[in-house]
Amino acid sequence: MDSIRCLVFLGDRSAGKFAPIIGRFVPIIQANSPVNSHRHKTIDQEEDSMKIYKRLFIVTVAFLLVSSAVVAAASDFGWTRDLNIRAEADPSGFRARLAARFRVGDAEINAVLSNVESPADAYMVFRFGEMSTRPTDYVIEKYRSEKGKGWGALAKSLNIEPGSKEFHALKRGNDIYDHDDKNKGKGKNKGKKRD
Repeated sequence: MDSIRCLVFLGDRSAGKFAPIIGRFVPIIQANSPVNSHRHKTIDQEEDSMKIYKRLFIVTVAFLLVSSAVVAAASDFGWTRDLNIRAEADPSGFRARLAARFRVGDAEINAVLSNVESPADAYMVFRFGEMSTRPTDYVIEKYRSEKGKGWGALAKSLNIEPGSKEFHALKRGNDIYDHDDKNKGKGKNKGKKRD
């Protein structure tokens, strides 16, 4: 590379007719020199890394979209986890709450609990029966066929509008434990100092 520059320098200095010709070949020689081929490799590597970054960005955005959808779905009916914990901690209390809330006997509660996956699902079967004015046996059959599709699909199959106020209230909570939570600490003399 240094020898080429020297030729160009001598060519320009000699004011001969070779100066313009040598000047034209220098860019071609420089483009094919080992230094410039390294520069092309670096540019190719940069392009490859940009492609990788673009792909990584797209995958990250897709992951965030999917995870936000999962979080949104988890917040709907998120109360079922707590209901299951409470029902498993106190099964007889849960059965008593179901009996009082839905005005059903032990036989019907046992039939529902034996046909669903969790105590919260039993509550949902009773609640959907109440909302759709359908018998529990019918709701259990629909539960078996529609459960994998989500609560919204089950509601639709029972002619309950998933966009209704009643359904949205059900998404936010239940009425056999949530009522107790809302009234905790609101009794007489709560929060007052005693002398």
